[in-house]
Amino acid sequence: MSGGQPDPVAGLLAADAATRGLGIAISDVGGGRATARMTVTPAMVNGLGICHGGFLFLLADSALGYASNGDGVPAVAAACDIVFVAPARPGDELTADAVRRAGYGRSGLYDVTVWRPADGALIAELRGQTRSPRTP
Repeated sequence: MSGGQPDPVAGLLAADAATRGLGIAISDVGGGRATARMTVTPAMVNGLGICHGGFLFLLADSALGYASNGDGVPAVAAACDIVFVAPARPGDELTADAVRRAGYGRSGLYDVTVWRPADGALIAELRGQTRSPRTP
């Protein structure tokens, strides 16, 4: 950021042990958008041999978090709904693209698409609502 203001993304990522701990890379943050990338590891696989839905949700939620906080106004998820479309497997590199669809008062509405760039497969769709403690 310019004008000597602290970078809200750098501060958020420095404190975000969950995102860093899973090796999730964050990029393209700003203007109500963010991208998160993660490789599915063997430790993320459930008893059916596919990526546990909780890890897919965490990837999407991380993208949502950076999209909703990237402009420097703190916000948290208030509600999320996810639809799992296709399985992901160990070694799959996944991308979650978050975009703000609407902002109203202290609330925001976001869509997050989780997909596999290797073949363009849609893995999951998340819709999230955020809430800020103050009006931007």
